[in-house]
Amino acid sequence: MMKKRIHIIFVIFLGINLSSCEKELVDFTEVTNPELSESSIIGQPNSAQSWLYGVERQMAELSNEYVTISEIASDNYENTQTFYNQLLDNLNIDFQDADMSQLHFDIAKLREMALFGLNRVAPNDINSSNNTLAEFNFYKGISHLLAGEYFSFLPAEANGVPLSSEENLNLAIESFNTALSLSNSASYHMAIARANYSLGNKAEAVTAAQDALNLDATLLMEVAYDQSNGPSNTMEAALYGRGTFDDLQPLPSLDFLDPKYSFLSNDIDQPLYFLKAEEAHLIIAEAQLSDNDLPAAQTTLKNLLTLINSRDTRTIDDTVEGRDQDHPGSRPDNSSIVVKYEGDIDFKTGLVIDRSTTVTVPVVSGTSVTDVDIDALASIDEALELLFLVRQEVFIAEGRRVIDLGIKYVIHETELLLNPNIDENNPGLTRVIPPFIDSIKAELDDFTYDAGTGTVIIKHNLNKILVQNKTSNLVLPFN
Repeated sequence: MMKKRIHIIFVIFLGINLSSCEKELVDFTEVTNPELSESSIIGQPNSAQSWLYGVERQMAELSNEYVTISEIASDNYENTQTFYNQLLDNLNIDFQDADMSQLHFDIAKLREMALFGLNRVAPNDINSSNNTLAEFNFYKGISHLLAGEYFSFLPAEANGVPLSSEENLNLAIESFNTALSLSNSASYHMAIARANYSLGNKAEAVTAAQDALNLDATLLMEVAYDQSNGPSNTMEAALYGRGTFDDLQPLPSLDFLDPKYSFLSNDIDQPLYFLKAEEAHLIIAEAQLSDNDLPAAQTTLKNLLTLINSRDTRTIDDTVEGRDQDHPGSRPDNSSIVVKYEGDIDFKTGLVIDRSTTVTVPVVSGTSVTDVDIDALASIDEALELLFLVRQEVFIAEGRRVIDLGIKYVIHETELLLNPNIDENNPGLTRVIPPFIDSIKAELDDFTYDAGTGTVIIKHNLNKILVQNKTSNLVLPFN
């Protein structure tokens, strides 16, 4: 008990109170600068749109937090340096990890900023529109969506009772539906599909996914970054901007997709695509496979490939990327190298690309899968394995892989110390890792590279492992 009191005093002294972030965001009573007072926002013409810009900026801050740590936690990337999170590469999910605290805070801040826009700013702005109100509801929904996707339990209000992942996802759907009632946007339909997918609501997810495609068959909802004023794209720095540090190194089977982000200009940084039409096809195909309709799923997957192959690519100078990992020659770095998973018969070509000259990489979505691969599918499980490979490739560097792996983060120690509705027995303080992932968590990035023969053998095919465990309630929500 003494330790807890000391911690509380220390945390309060530092002014770090995640549970009271609403007060921090909207309590202007202590402000003396007239340009930052409540009256400088409330009641001003176009203040709702201005506040929305701030909400969008917070979305960029939040994306920076969850994307980088989640890519490190997954099998997509290995963190070879000390600049970014040093715990999550081996799935050491700790309630004292500062990144857990920051992610929780950023989710809560997005929620409270959206609520302030809805409850205080928009009602007092004569120029506020339904579209702006819809966006506030949409971003409120995103805060609940990310809470449900990344945490098993997380409060949905200041000092609130931690809500389960399912409860947060249902709150997300409620907010997205409110947004949809104000403005018919493909992004809102896609967000509803994504939340229902995580809940395992197959019919609802498919309907919303199809509605999104009907409105915008090439949907892209981006999170924008500001290179000059911030926030810039943290993942771009990790993959490209820090150059010879080679911080995050991809699994060799994903080499051809890296770096998804690279330098654009001194004014803007490359965006993250938070919602995209590819996900709608993936949801529909997975639903078809769960209905044992392989031919329909094959057609949907081919439609998906057509979309992926139409997406933009960038040609960049990546010669500074040595794939060294501090040990020259320790990682594959040229296109003659072939790759397979341990236990497979055939090696695949084209997964590793040359770095000695410019490289062309997808900036929205890419995949190694072809129509021939889809035509060759002979069973539901084969198709599911291929589908989850496509999901891995399409969502690389977007922080989504850990969700597919069934991993969930923990409530941070600060919330335990300051929220009266949380005690040491709260299940949200316990990490969630499926046992079939937990048993190999230290080997997720492992591979054997023989430079002499030009071969790479990856130790674990996690897509196969997911399908082998598809009856688990932690993965493959439609099965």
